[in-house]
Amino acid sequence: MSDIRIKICGLGSETDIEAVSRAGAAYAGFVFFPKSPRNLTIPRARELALLTPPGVAKVALVVNADDALLDEITGAVPLDMLQLHGSESPERVQEIRARYGLPVMKAVGVGSAEDLPALERYGRVADQLLVDAKPPKGADLPGGNGLAFDWRLIAGRRWPVPWMLAGGLTPENVALAVQMTGARQVDVSSGVESAPGVKDAGKIAAFAEALRAR
Repeated sequence: MSDIRIKICGLGSETDIEAVSRAGAAYAGFVFFPKSPRNLTIPRARELALLTPPGVAKVALVVNADDALLDEITGAVPLDMLQLHGSESPERVQEIRARYGLPVMKAVGVGSAEDLPALERYGRVADQLLVDAKPPKGADLPGGNGLAFDWRLIAGRRWPVPWMLAGGLTPENVALAVQMTGARQVDVSSGVESAPGVKDAGKIAAFAEALRAR
């Protein structure tokens, strides 16, 4: 078993859940964002969440969601965490934590050293940080673009809360990413897909094995 905690995001089928379970992942991510090829309806997300084994944290990824949508999601889907992947302010993060009583992970896009202070700000209000690659200007998706960032930017850095590395991770590069950054948690979506939104069980297994073998 790897000592690195894995999150597989953008799950969409029963076979995805089985692959995540076999890989020993710590988190299963469900996407609620219509522009994403990984978007789920709330009833479908409920079905998949109920199939997720005990001990695997169920995470809902939302982008600038209002209370009405969050009420609907949290009312129907058994969740362990909310992941805010939009431009939510620190104040909004605090509001959501207080309203729903769930741990909140805030995604922060990193493209240069200028983006690092935001991690400090959000680290004071969120329960976890997702350190992701900053999306290109004009991109439809705030994450899941298969892009990495310069890992040297965060090498040796620590924040007030646990954090997770994301952005362009694959079975081929995840061991190096962990070595360079010191990450204890990693998040992958497009890096274990055969096509946008289509998870590949073999790649999920290879991703987990790369961390075990490092």
